[in-house]
Amino acid sequence: MLAQTPVQIAWVTRDLDATEGALTSLLGAKKWVRMPGVHFGPETCTYRGEPADFVADISLSYAGATQLEVIAPGPGASVYTEFLDACGPGLHHVCVEVDDVAAALSERDAEVVARGVMPGGMEFAYVSAPAAGVPYLELAHIPDEIKSFFDYIKREQK
Repeated sequence: MLAQTPVQIAWVTRDLDATEGALTSLLGAKKWVRMPGVHFGPETCTYRGEPADFVADISLSYAGATQLEVIAPGPGASVYTEFLDACGPGLHHVCVEVDDVAAALSERDAEVVARGVMPGGMEFAYVSAPAAGVPYLELAHIPDEIKSFFDYIKREQK
């Protein structure tokens, strides 16, 4: 089933404060929740088909029902550093929630750039179709514990 509504819009930046400020002004996000130093390790993540080992600072908020994510990559090569190096700061991906990441990947004709499980158990994969102007689409299976955390962030917007 490919007809899915994106649940998240994400930007990659070198400056969390500046991007949060701009998105607050432009989209009305009220409160940002930061997760500094999130580690994506080689035991659970790949990047371009190889084990990945990188860190990112992540900040989350909401504009209505849509989650806003701002990512500032730290040490290690990743889908985020690749984007910053090639394009500079900017809109990086939209995310759709799926029940099964492997099944969702099999339904799409796109290159898998990165895949893994982030701390907290959320499974993700980034696919790309850059020649068609689609840098990345994230497919994510979001477990109940992470959904509860997201609900907390959404409630903080009121």
